[in-house]
Amino acid sequence: MPRLEERCWSCSCSTTVKTTELSGASWIVCKTGEMMSIITSVLSQSYGSLHSLQSANLVRRGLVLFIVGVVLALVLNLLQVQRNVTLFPEEVLDTLFSSAWWIPLCCGTAAAVVGLLYPCLDHHLGEPHKFKREWASVMRCIAVFVGINHASAKLDFANNVQLSLTLAALSLGLWWTFDRSRSGFGLGLTTAFLATLIAQLLVYNGIYQYTSPDFLYVRSWLPCIFFSGGVTVGNIGRQLAMGSTEKPHND
Repeated sequence: MPRLEERCWSCSCSTTVKTTELSGASWIVCKTGEMMSIITSVLSQSYGSLHSLQSANLVRRGLVLFIVGVVLALVLNLLQVQRNVTLFPEEVLDTLFSSAWWIPLCCGTAAAVVGLLYPCLDHHLGEPHKFKREWASVMRCIAVFVGINHASAKLDFANNVQLSLTLAALSLGLWWTFDRSRSGFGLGLTTAFLATLIAQLLVYNGIYQYTSPDFLYVRSWLPCIFFSGGVTVGNIGRQLAMGSTEKPHND
């Protein structure tokens, strides 16, 4: 009988211990689930806030690039019209800055797209652009770009081929001085090709025209202008993408 009582006592004790262990394990599992739920909620909220900040930053950068594109389009188009490089209908010449309404709109949109693509492509390729990353360099790049446009309207050469070669050399010099990246060169060429194609289609449909066209309804130096413009807007977009907390680097 004592042995039977000892066995019953030991069984009841082991059952109590197992029950205690199970309740403790259940408590741990419950608390772990609660902690995981809290962590997941915090991470979700943090991701949502970060995503909202990134979206707002992207919109701000796009708006700044759009305004830059509009201003450059109005000023440079006025220069081309005054030198009779491009011809518009009479009613267009009577408007503000002698520009059709769609020119600043298209140029502003193109500037926003190109300026946002440059830092995205740098990030995708894993090659952050660090060459002359400062606003002073960006402003000099803009000044050189305006100078190239001024040269296309003001300089007189014996023929368009000489002018085109000169502007091509100046455009490559702009890229080499302020960019020197493969992504910048590739996007500059892509921008030049697409923009020239669009200009040819517009001229072909009689929207406007060039004097002395020598390259499929347009001037042969036009791709050089678009190439240098793409590099310039790309540098502005890269600088805007750096943010106020990141320090610029110089090579």
